[in-house]
Amino acid sequence: MTHLLAIAGAEWRYWMRSRLALAGAVLLVGLLVATTVLTALRMQGEAAERAHHQAEAEAAFLSQPARHPHRMVHYGHYVFRTPAPLAQFDPGLDPVTGQSIFLEGHRQNTAMFAAAGASADLGAFSWLSPAMVYQLLAPLLVILLGHGLITREREAATLATLLAQGTSGRVLLAGKALALLSFVLLLLVPLAISAALAVRAGEQGPAAWALFGAYLLYLVIWSGLVLLASALLRRRSAVLASLATLWVALTLVLPALAASWASNAVPVAGKIETDLAMWSDLRQLGDGYNASDPAFAQLRADLLARHGVQRVEDLPVNLRGVVAQVSEQRLTETLNRYARAQMAAQTRQAAVLAGHGWFTPLLAVAEASRAVAGTDLAHHHRFLQEAEVLRYAFVQGLNKVHAEKLAYIDDVRRSSDALAQQRTRVDATTWRLLERFRFEPDASGTRIARAGSQWLMLGVWCVLLIVAGSWAGARLQP
Repeated sequence: MTHLLAIAGAEWRYWMRSRLALAGAVLLVGLLVATTVLTALRMQGEAAERAHHQAEAEAAFLSQPARHPHRMVHYGHYVFRTPAPLAQFDPGLDPVTGQSIFLEGHRQNTAMFAAAGASADLGAFSWLSPAMVYQLLAPLLVILLGHGLITREREAATLATLLAQGTSGRVLLAGKALALLSFVLLLLVPLAISAALAVRAGEQGPAAWALFGAYLLYLVIWSGLVLLASALLRRRSAVLASLATLWVALTLVLPALAASWASNAVPVAGKIETDLAMWSDLRQLGDGYNASDPAFAQLRADLLARHGVQRVEDLPVNLRGVVAQVSEQRLTETLNRYARAQMAAQTRQAAVLAGHGWFTPLLAVAEASRAVAGTDLAHHHRFLQEAEVLRYAFVQGLNKVHAEKLAYIDDVRRSSDALAQQRTRVDATTWRLLERFRFEPDASGTRIARAGSQWLMLGVWCVLLIVAGSWAGARLQP
């Protein structure tokens, strides 16, 4: 162990004397700190803004004057998704998926208000999150510092001396690896601080530690690649060129090819195509505004028979309200069928993309990072699903008021009779059925387990590189 520490210490002394290595380290650490602070401030601002807008939307909805229940169905209500605490490190899909949904009857609106405004503030750096810095730029610094670990000794003719003095190749590689891994841990300090701030903001501890562990494994993989290249190639220029090419392939080319492959392997229907097919099905459900529509003839006949009356005016419920309830139920079932199909296709496409983590660790760590941070596709889908549950509950609650509290005769005459119109209005106490909407990320255990295949990919990468490093150390020659 003393020998390993001596080798690692010697490497650190060389790095401290190297202005290029020191400058690169300071530059990247500064960039990490800057992006961490800027992203944290931006996400905290967005969280406060969304919470404010959510409170405003709830207050505006509940403060409406007496109205017809169906007017409130179309008045609608906004719900907002507040960012998860770890989103300050990895915003994931949040900036592009939209964080607000307008809930109204007869429609499932898509999420909107994606954070495009940040581009005006930060220009091309608006998407540069701490996660992206670790995924794309941190490996470059590891390459810069580590590409000469062994080749420098070989070029300086000190490798032969070390081996002749009894230092085995494996021990030498282990000492160099210890130096590089200690630098990786230093590089992860900003992430540790960000995770601690997230825990203080309400994040669960295991999720924060899991995020730290994912990036530790990722940078360990790059350290292994750098050490292996330095051991196998004889010149630093060749090592640097090979590692630079590998960085381009693993972080830029392969992820782009994987995304293209996933899009072709699992095509997802576009919005226009989906909407045309969906509206074709919806037209067959009948007009929920017309209680005399043939699509509701059987419903009308069943109601009359059940209550033993001959006219709809004699029913103890408002036929128009009952038709609205049934129409919304049928319509929602159709909308949900299309929504589930769309989500399933997106999930399959994302799974195909994530499977390419076997070929590039960037995709593995990126997927694990989003899953643990609560900013992945699964959380976006759950936000849509929970918003839809709330939408359907509040629309059907108002339809129930329409059916049970409004007289059919008044409902028919309300456009021509001022008194009937007044009697068909209900006050705000009848629509306080709308519950406060607060979206929370999954439990930390669920998020960590969701990234199970990514943990396996990163682990396999590490094991293979350790085995390859041991093999290269055993055959290390001057």
